[in-house]
Amino acid sequence: MDVSLGLSVSTLALVLLMRPPFPSIFVESSSLSNITDQEALLSFKTLITSDPSDVLSSWNDSTTVCQWSRVLCNNKRRVSTLDLKGLGLSGSISPHIGNLSALQFLYLQDNHFTGDLPDQLGNLARLQILNASSNLIGGAIPPNISKCSNLNTLDLALNTIYGKIPTDLGLLSELRVLKLGQNLLTGNIPPSIGNLSSLTTLNLGTNNLSGPIPSDLGRLQNLQELQISVNKLTGTVPPVLYNISSLETFAFASNELHGEFPSDLGFRLPKLLVFHFCFNKFTGQYPPSLHNITKIQSIRMSHNFLVGSVPPGLGTLHDLIMYNIGFNFFVSSGSSGLDLITSLTNSSKLAYLAIDENHLEGVIPDSVGNLSTSLSKLYMGGNRIYGSIPASIGKLTKLTLLNMSHNLISGEIPAEIGRLKELRILGLAGNKLLGEIPAAFGNLSMLIHLELYGNELEGTIPATFSEFQKLLSLDLSTNRLNGSIPREPFTLTSLNSLMNLSNNFLTGPLPDDIGGLENLIALDLSNNLLSGKISDSIGNCRSMEVLSMSDNSFTGLIPNTIGNLKGLQSLDLSSNKLSGSIPESMGKLRSLQFLNLSLNNLEGEIPNEGIFLNLSAVHLEGNPKLCMSSLCPHSSSRNISKALLVILVASAAFVLFLLVVLYWVFFIRKKQIDAKVTTADSIKAQHRVVSYEELHRATENFDPRYLIGTGSFGSVYKGVLRDGMTAAIKVLNLATSGAWKSFVAECEALRNARHRNLVKLVTLCSSLDFGNNDFLALVYEFMGNGSLEDWIRGRRRHEGGGGLSVIERLTVAIDVASAMDYLHNDCEAQVVHCDLKPSNVLLDEEMTAKVGDFGLAKLLLDKPEGQDSTTSTNRLRGSIGYIPPEYGFGGKPSTKGDVYSFGVLLLELLTAKSPTDEGFEGGLNLEKWVRAAFPSHTMEVTDANLIVNVIGYEGRQISPEKQAECLVSMVGVGLSCAIESAEARITIRDAFHQLKGIKKTLLKPHAATRA
Repeated sequence: MDVSLGLSVSTLALVLLMRPPFPSIFVESSSLSNITDQEALLSFKTLITSDPSDVLSSWNDSTTVCQWSRVLCNNKRRVSTLDLKGLGLSGSISPHIGNLSALQFLYLQDNHFTGDLPDQLGNLARLQILNASSNLIGGAIPPNISKCSNLNTLDLALNTIYGKIPTDLGLLSELRVLKLGQNLLTGNIPPSIGNLSSLTTLNLGTNNLSGPIPSDLGRLQNLQELQISVNKLTGTVPPVLYNISSLETFAFASNELHGEFPSDLGFRLPKLLVFHFCFNKFTGQYPPSLHNITKIQSIRMSHNFLVGSVPPGLGTLHDLIMYNIGFNFFVSSGSSGLDLITSLTNSSKLAYLAIDENHLEGVIPDSVGNLSTSLSKLYMGGNRIYGSIPASIGKLTKLTLLNMSHNLISGEIPAEIGRLKELRILGLAGNKLLGEIPAAFGNLSMLIHLELYGNELEGTIPATFSEFQKLLSLDLSTNRLNGSIPREPFTLTSLNSLMNLSNNFLTGPLPDDIGGLENLIALDLSNNLLSGKISDSIGNCRSMEVLSMSDNSFTGLIPNTIGNLKGLQSLDLSSNKLSGSIPESMGKLRSLQFLNLSLNNLEGEIPNEGIFLNLSAVHLEGNPKLCMSSLCPHSSSRNISKALLVILVASAAFVLFLLVVLYWVFFIRKKQIDAKVTTADSIKAQHRVVSYEELHRATENFDPRYLIGTGSFGSVYKGVLRDGMTAAIKVLNLATSGAWKSFVAECEALRNARHRNLVKLVTLCSSLDFGNNDFLALVYEFMGNGSLEDWIRGRRRHEGGGGLSVIERLTVAIDVASAMDYLHNDCEAQVVHCDLKPSNVLLDEEMTAKVGDFGLAKLLLDKPEGQDSTTSTNRLRGSIGYIPPEYGFGGKPSTKGDVYSFGVLLLELLTAKSPTDEGFEGGLNLEKWVRAAFPSHTMEVTDANLIVNVIGYEGRQISPEKQAECLVSMVGVGLSCAIESAEARITIRDAFHQLKGIKKTLLKPHAATRA
């Protein structure tokens, strides 16, 4: 052996023996990192306030971190996975989680975490999956999360996260799944999301996102799910999105989008499974190529403005589960107009079918019974369906909802419906059904809602109704039912909403079992032939809020037990044969808002407390033996107090006016072709008359292209009359209940009204159409700048793209207040609008605001606040969100109610927030939300786009600070109008003058500039 080699080997061996082994260095470094992970998780545990499963009990110093429950480590003993999903944990997420530098997978979903997402999440450079969905996490999305460069899944859905989507999310180049749905996010969708080329799932649904859809999303060519439903997006769908051929879910439902669908949509999106575009403003035709996607599972296009017919090809969609095209303008004609039902019998998985509220005509085919055995909901109401209901309907045994209301269906109700034992909701109202109610209905023991009103049903109420032990509401009104009311309906203790048997021919006494309706809120037995005494047991109906027994032949005393109904808000016992005195207990009903005891045989003293102190809320006319308190001489019934005389005089005027209106309406209903016998003569004398032919031509046969709006009682078209005048033509849908009343109300309200801020009624048309059907239309001046709602929602903007400025919104508010002040205080007959909201305020070419749509308006006999209106009808009037609270308690239309609606309108104008916004839950509403921020945080709730460059006095620019002051003052006016208490509200004249003062202050120069 070579000596030098031996020496070298010895030397090397000595060196190796003298140095520490390599593994000891690794263990030392690994242990240090392991301790860091352990400390981070222990810190995380300290912020957990509840651990129902006691899973985190293993997190302690007695074991190593890699042995802890729900913790996984990598081969270097570093924490790589933290899986805490579904443990019901409460608490907040510790910032120390950012110290888990080797973490790759973080699962926190399905817990009760609160607080914000910590910024330190951005330190997790190796993180691939972050799922914190289904918690209560708030705050904003930390921008630092964009530093997690390896992230491929970010799921924060189902939380309360607010603020804007960070633009920097577009830096996450590896991201495949982005779910931010069901939060409180605001602002626009960042175009930078279009940079996420690997994205397969994008879910931003159910937020408050606004603005247009960025066309940059069209670059996401791997996208399979695009879900942005339930937001406030505006504009059109960028055409490039229809080119993402990989899309399987395409959902933009419940936004404010418009435009037309491309006809070749089905060819460009061949993999589509879900197509949801309902609750938008889409127009045009149903895309026929949609039926070429044979694997599609869900089509929802309801609540749009789509026209034309449903194209053929539905029979090829074998995998269809949901099909909803309701609330559009689809048409069909002839007895075979519902052949689409036959086509859908090939869809063996169909569970939901809705074709309601269209213009579909035809007979229900027998094939309806061959629809999917999985079908649970079938909506067909609000069309032009005629003929009878086929007995085959009884084969759909899985149905839980069947709605065929408001059609032209005739014949008898098939007993086979009794086979639908899973049925919970049955609606056959508003048709021409004949015969008796089948006794087989008693088999529908699961029913919770039954609506048969507005038909021609005869016979008695079946005793088998006793089987409806889960029924919540029952409406059999406006039929020809006869005989006595059986006791069975009154034994249904589940009834907690409505029992309406009014407008029938029911006879005999009221069963004593009425006291069994302990949970019922509203009972209407009016306009029947009922007789006998009102049972004392009615005092057991302690949940009752509305009770009407008017227009019957009840005799005897008013039960004193009515005083037990502490929540009663409306009571109508008028037009009976009741005698005796008014129970004193009635004056102690503090919730009572409306009381009608007129046209009976009551006598004695009128109570002097409670509702009896408000003469406008009480009707006692037609009881000559009643008198006021101590002024009533018991020896003579002829001496009536002065207060009662006032009531009688007002009542006589009311009855006289009602007779005039009824006389007028009667002749309108009976009008013939000869214009001389129409009831609109008095109005026609003041306005030029147009014919049906002229309006038909002006709108090109009422082509949907000219449709500019729809309402409760008709549709509005744009048309050019013979003299070249552009007009808005409101065509009444006479098949809609209340359309005639709406016509009368609108004519009466505007007959003598003249004001620059009221939409001008040019003329009307009362004629027959080409099919000899009654035709009614109101012709108004055309308002070129649309509705105020369009401007608030951003559907209309100025040429430069801007919305309404502060000064423009203030001017609009002043215009509306001016119109309402005129109607309330200066009009020949005081008018209450009853439906003031942004969609009923229109803007002309000069941006002058004008109030329109008087279809719910009321004329008041006298101008003093709170005086009786021209009718005793006590129905809720207005639109949800704008209806004053007192109307919900039976209060009559009043100027105070209009003031409330104006206040809500003004707050909406300034915040761009609808009073029906989904974010208002648990008693919160627009007024409360704004009031909570007023005045110091007012700018946080007003529309962020409000303050722009505004020019004031002598061309000087108005500063943002001055505009902000103006906004606060305007919000104050809105809050003063929208107070819950009617008595506490300011008048519309007060609001008008305050707003004018604000404008004067806004436009005048500062003291410093006057020099």
